[in-house]
Amino acid sequence: MTEASARRATGRAPELLGQTVVVIGGSLGIGLETARRAREEGAAVIITARNPDRLAQAGRELGADTAAFDATDFDQLDAFFGELPTPIDHVLVTGPGPYYAPLADVELDRVRDDVESHLLLPLAIARNAIGRVRPGGTLLFMGGTGGRSTAPGMSVIGALTAAMPAMTRNLALELAPIRVNLIAAGFVDTPLSATLLGDELDARREELRTTLPIGRVVGPEDIANLAVHLMANTAVTGATFDIDGGQQLT
Repeated sequence: MTEASARRATGRAPELLGQTVVVIGGSLGIGLETARRAREEGAAVIITARNPDRLAQAGRELGADTAAFDATDFDQLDAFFGELPTPIDHVLVTGPGPYYAPLADVELDRVRDDVESHLLLPLAIARNAIGRVRPGGTLLFMGGTGGRSTAPGMSVIGALTAAMPAMTRNLALELAPIRVNLIAAGFVDTPLSATLLGDELDARREELRTTLPIGRVVGPEDIANLAVHLMANTAVTGATFDIDGGQQLT
């Protein structure tokens, strides 16, 4: 997108013109919407995902470059960053969603996968950012707010929910002047939520519409707007931003 076309579309100067945004997990939901918003703000976009067919479709839709691989295969991840032709400005890392299970039913392989996706993957990306993300650029990680509750079945997600803000603050110091921030979302109406809830999805939507202070369900475009704002606002680092429609207040 050129500066002239972006100005015509929005009536103001685009916030990410001339910058490059990488979205890890960019073929659906929050990742796809963030890539779309970044394009609207003038950025070049590279999206990655495991499913090559779905990724190719998203790439065509957005006019984005694509790379199909499993980001939790850290050899493939290192190769992706090593083959980038030029420095980049921002990286958003989406996640697989929370794992809830009472202690008696906890599957340790699922726990390992969750730790890998929520902690080891961000660390691996942070390591790859050195020398590849321009000073003042951003690493954005996705977390959640649900794990702040205390209840049976919350041990794994509770531990990861507590760990991610601490990791974000420390990485913000280690990687400076690259900025590092965390988006902590509540329920977001995405294809992942539909998969997790199945037949209970419509009831959950209705419950949130009637109980959330904002009077509606949070969607992926809401997260995308926050993500792009954090990319553009160069004064913010080491912070966790809650976006749940006021769910914690109720």
